Amino acid sequence: QVRLVESGGGLVQAGGSLRLSCAASGRTFSSYAMGWFRQAPGKEREFVAGIIWSGGSTYYADSVKGRFTISRDNAKNTVDLQMNSLKPEDTAVYYCAADLHIGRLRDGVPGYWGQGTQVTVAS
Repeated sequence: QVRLVESGGGLVQAGGSLRLSCAASGRTFSSYAMGWFRQAPGKEREFVAGIIWSGGSTYYADSVKGRFTISRDNAKNTVDLQMNSLKPEDTAVYYCAADLHIGRLRDGVPGYWGQGTQVTVAS
């Protein structure tokens, strides 16, 4: 079992930055691929970024490449999403997710979800 708790959301002006953090419980955190998803009002939840258990490979949606960076600290059981050059279209609820397989994350069907944190980018 993995419990995920997000933090760091808020209101920011376009062009600004935010850093989201996800704290995970469980002694096997380092075994899990981790990821971030987002859901904007009226839209489906979409994959944003993913990172394998070791941190050695990362994956990004085209819409955030070059602006967002995912990282993890297996000693602290945390995964972060650094978001730079934010745009109004980045406004969404952001969810942390975990699965033993990065493929399931990238397919949008991870085994574990956090509760989400709101990010609002004002124009």
